[in-house]
Amino acid sequence: MNTVTIVLLIILAVLIIGVVALYFLGKRAQKKQEEQQKQIEAYKQTVSMLIIDKKRMRLKDAGLPSMVLEQTPKLLRRSKLPIVKAKIGPQVMSLVCEESIFDSVPVKKEVKATVSGIYITSVKGLHGTALAKSPKKKGWFKKQVEKLQEKAGAKPLK
Repeated sequence: MNTVTIVLLIILAVLIIGVVALYFLGKRAQKKQEEQQKQIEAYKQTVSMLIIDKKRMRLKDAGLPSMVLEQTPKLLRRSKLPIVKAKIGPQVMSLVCEESIFDSVPVKKEVKATVSGIYITSVKGLHGTALAKSPKKKGWFKKQVEKLQEKAGAKPLK
């Protein structure tokens, strides 16, 4: 057999083993996520709170309890999480917000939020008002494209 074909067969075998390993690891991670989601649903409660501040920051800088830091995996400790500082009753607390609703959380407003432990899962306006998302800022490139389209007489793409 040619050495090139042997090398290609070895690379192919390694790739197949890698794909199979990723498949089983993905299934295991999906089961863990489903269990965690069930736990979040079981412990959720609605709370009225005043949002003081929101930022994406590292877990160790967020002011969360030390027990939370100890329980998180080492790789996650350095990643940035959406943290919301809120006043719940007389207490000021740091809470972790769900990534999908982080942009719609209003700052310096009172809201009703669904909380599970230190995790915010959903946010509603206090008197049933829908929270408007702030318009996303356009980047430099999109602004330049719109200027050029306007000069050319074409409709800007949206």
